[in-house]
Amino acid sequence: MTPPLTPPWRGLFCNRTLNLRAIKAIGYDMDYTLVHYDVKRWEQRVFDYTKERLLNEGWPVADAQFERTQMMRGLIVDTAQGNIVKANRFGYVKVADHGTRPLSFEEQRRIYARTIIDLEDKRYVFLNTLFGLSTASLYAQLVDAIDRGECPKNAHLGYAELFRCVQQQVDETHMEGLLKAEVVAHPEQFVVLDPDTPKALLDQRAAGKKLLLITNSEWGYTRDIMSYSFDRYLPAGQTWRDLFDLIIVGSRKPNFFTERPPLFDLADETEGLLRPNIGGLTLGKIYFGGCAAQVEACLGLDGEEILYVGDHIFGDVHVSKSVRRWRTCVILRELEDEIRAVEAFRPQQEKLDQLMAQKEAIEREQAWLRLQEQRQRVGLPVDEPISNREMQRRFQEMREAIERLDAEASLIAEQGSQLLNARFGLLMRTGNDKSHMARQVERHADIYTSRVSNFEFATPYAYIRSIRGSLPHDR
Repeated sequence: MTPPLTPPWRGLFCNRTLNLRAIKAIGYDMDYTLVHYDVKRWEQRVFDYTKERLLNEGWPVADAQFERTQMMRGLIVDTAQGNIVKANRFGYVKVADHGTRPLSFEEQRRIYARTIIDLEDKRYVFLNTLFGLSTASLYAQLVDAIDRGECPKNAHLGYAELFRCVQQQVDETHMEGLLKAEVVAHPEQFVVLDPDTPKALLDQRAAGKKLLLITNSEWGYTRDIMSYSFDRYLPAGQTWRDLFDLIIVGSRKPNFFTERPPLFDLADETEGLLRPNIGGLTLGKIYFGGCAAQVEACLGLDGEEILYVGDHIFGDVHVSKSVRRWRTCVILRELEDEIRAVEAFRPQQEKLDQLMAQKEAIEREQAWLRLQEQRQRVGLPVDEPISNREMQRRFQEMREAIERLDAEASLIAEQGSQLLNARFGLLMRTGNDKSHMARQVERHADIYTSRVSNFEFATPYAYIRSIRGSLPHDR
């Protein structure tokens, strides 16, 4: 029997070889992992609720609008400068906006020529997940307002303090519960259903994997959203609860992996009442809080036997990998659009590669000619004596050829730089280099993919091998 072909955008992509047969337990985050949302709709409502809070406190945001395409995951907020930047894997800033205004090349060079982005510096805030888009959008527009002198009440605030104010308001928007109540009341407006995700989890259970749900969301919201997203696709008589051996809500990641917060039993599933846990975790039950060490003790497994799947580079992947040594998978839903865009652009990319190869050949000849001119001038032996007139003629021809190539190549390169986002481009690339986002994925995720249901293509028995890493001298 021939297995079905996996669409390129639905693959599992491997940084470090992972044998799924050796994985005994798989833990899942919920939001933007098991359950995907309409990003524009969700973040628009976060923006609206937070905008209302800011208006009530006198902030000049009456005309603020959420533009889905203005921000993207993987950008970095420079809170010291009021800038939104995209950096390459080495931390060099390649694209930068001050507020919503694109910085010119000269402005960007003046600010960042001697600066390497280091996410350990609290000056920088990395947009780890899609939940950060509304925060960054509000912040950028308020930077503009402060620069225009429209915040007399808050004129003393620096850009860093401004970001903290916006982030606090967004956090309080999430905590007050109005948005989640709206999502529960009208899930069809927010949740993007995927009938293949329950199938993938059923395959994993049948293959003997222990499945865990570990989410920061509270029980009531988790219960309703998981039921809406999963129950309709499960065999008769089963609910989403039957998929998981252990359910932990209110997990407070990343602290779940680094600390030992209190563990509570869910005493009443209807009311969500809690009681302090005595004795640790037991399979088949629902808990609030706790920690990863208790999960390992309950399962009798160590880190190498547990795979954790989430969308947050730091809270789900980096910490579980660095502290617990769990194997890791990051969910990047945007990857599907990115791969499709890159595939569609392939003919133009091949043309661009040809133009650049021609340019490199001319530049090599130009450099060799300059060396001959230098050697003649200082009286050293030359490979081919050339008159000054002939040398100048050939230099002129080369300059003109390079200008023609540059004119044609720059148009294609500009199109390629706008494939996923008109301002910031692709998620995983910055020009020809990897983006800072790609570097974080490469460092912390063993594998990455666009959605959980892609595990169905791989099966629970796959041996996922990393490709041979490329080096500049491989050419």
